[in-house]
Amino acid sequence: MGFHEVRFPASLSFGSIGGPERRTDVVTLANGFEERNTPWAHSMRRYDAGLGMRSLDDVELLISFFEARRGQLYGFRWKDWSDYKSSKASADVLYDDQIIAVGDGVTSNFQIVKTYSPTENAYTRPITKPVSGTVVVGVSGDQLQETLDYTIDFATGQIQFNHPPDENAEITAGFEFDVPVRFDADRIHTSVASFQAGDVPNVPVVEVRV
Repeated sequence: MGFHEVRFPASLSFGSIGGPERRTDVVTLANGFEERNTPWAHSMRRYDAGLGMRSLDDVELLISFFEARRGQLYGFRWKDWSDYKSSKASADVLYDDQIIAVGDGVTSNFQIVKTYSPTENAYTRPITKPVSGTVVVGVSGDQLQETLDYTIDFATGQIQFNHPPDENAEITAGFEFDVPVRFDADRIHTSVASFQAGDVPNVPVVEVRV
């Protein structure tokens, strides 16, 4: 799958609508009870970038970005303003925000993850597009130094330690992250007249697996 490691203009994604989507198969039995199952281990996010458009300059910027991605052909990064960091929205990112793994003394490569509802029925989401310059990592309560102790693949969200963390060592991380997405249509309809009157284009964006 083609993917460009470039972020959709954050000024345009701010004000968009969207969020996570799940797929649940529901079967109602003869006795009235239900059986529910899902083929998806992870949710998929959808957005409408059109609501972030505020001026004709914004529309021009959108069209330029759309053409550079060749419509649906290439994926790109998207900042979800409602969920883009390891900490609470009002808090600063810290190295112990998220527990991402426990060391076994052998493994040196770990996936960045974010855990939702960590106290009960937790859901762990792989973070594949961390933002460069925002990731901080710790082991056993001590903050480590990037390059000196570990490196990060910002295209996959993998942390590579220079030396495997000790057995039972708690590995933590704090970070900001983007969502890998693509345009969900190969055309954008705009109208200068209707836009000036308060209308905005429909610009569907959907998360992709990478």
